[in-house]
Formats: sequence, C-alpha cells, structure tokens
Amino acid sequence: MIFKEAPLKDAWIIRQSPIGDDRGYFARAFCEKEFAEHGIPTGFVQVNTSFSKDVGTLRGLHWQTAPAPEPKFMRCTRGAIYDIMVDMRPESPTYLQHFGIELTPENQTMVYVPAFFAHGFLTLEPDSQSLYMVGGYYTPECERGVRYNDPKLGIKLPIEPNVVSEKDLSWPLL
Repeated sequence: MIFKEAPLKDAWIIRQSPIGDDRGYFARAFCEKEFAEHGIPTGFVQVNTSFSKDVGTLRGLHWQTAPAPEPKFMRCTRGAIYDIMVDMRPESPTYLQHFGIELTPENQTMVYVPAFFAHGFLTLEPDSQSLYMVGGYYTPECERGVRYNDPKLGIKLPIEPNVVSEKDLSWPLL
C-alpha cells in the first residue's frame, strides 16, 4: 500500500499496490500494521456499504461529536464517487478547510477520514457503491452536519448534485 498525506492534517490518501500476472492481480485493501506505521488509528468497529443508483447523488456532509467520533477508511467498489472531507476541529491548523478526491475501483485510491471531520461523497457514475470501515458506532445524538454548498466552505464539486436528502439540505450554515 502507498500512503500519502492529504492536504488536511491527519487525513490520508491510500493507494493499493497491485501485484499482477496473467490471472489478474492481488492487492492489499487494509493492513493494521501499515496503518500503525503511519500513525493512523484503526480500531474499526463497523463496516458499512452504500449504494446509489443515480449520478449526482450526494450523501453528507456528516460527522459525530465526542464521545462517539467516527473516523472512516473509505473506498469505492463500483462506479465512481467524489469523496469530500472537511476538518471540523477548531484547534486544527486546517480547521474548516476541505479536500476532495475521486475514488474508483480502477484508480484503487482510498482515503482515511479522521475523527471530527465532516465527510460525504457525490456519485459520478450510476450504480455507484462504496465500502467503508468506521471507528465508532453510529450515535444519533452525536451526529452533526454541514451543508455541501455552505458559502463559508466554498466547496467546488465536479458536477452539480441532483439527489440530496432533506436531512442533508437542512443542516445549518456555519
């Protein structure tokens, strides 16, 4: 696996290193030891999957407060998504900065989203599916969100979302 620090403090871009032959390839999708060598906490307690049938489906941006933060290790297993994260930690040097990256099965790119980061994604192809490991249990009373189009964030998406839940449209502006 190839680890590259993302532009936001404590966030990572992780690429698989496939080893191929005439049958196809083998690649490691997760290794606790390699994560530890890069100072990335693991302790994942859930593995979730998400399926979106339409291009332009936006899910997020969500995070959870203490005592139930949800760091995530995210990958796209079908289709294509534009993954977005925002540092919501007031003490961080990258507070309220955002980062986005395209994840596809073909580019074999994954991301580590630290605790207390708002996170979401936008589908770029129909029938897109993601798989993500989460380091905390979903705790509704700790859930927070921010609108993807909050002018204070200035997030520029590759396409305009056309499917957004009422919940995600109703988060307050910063």
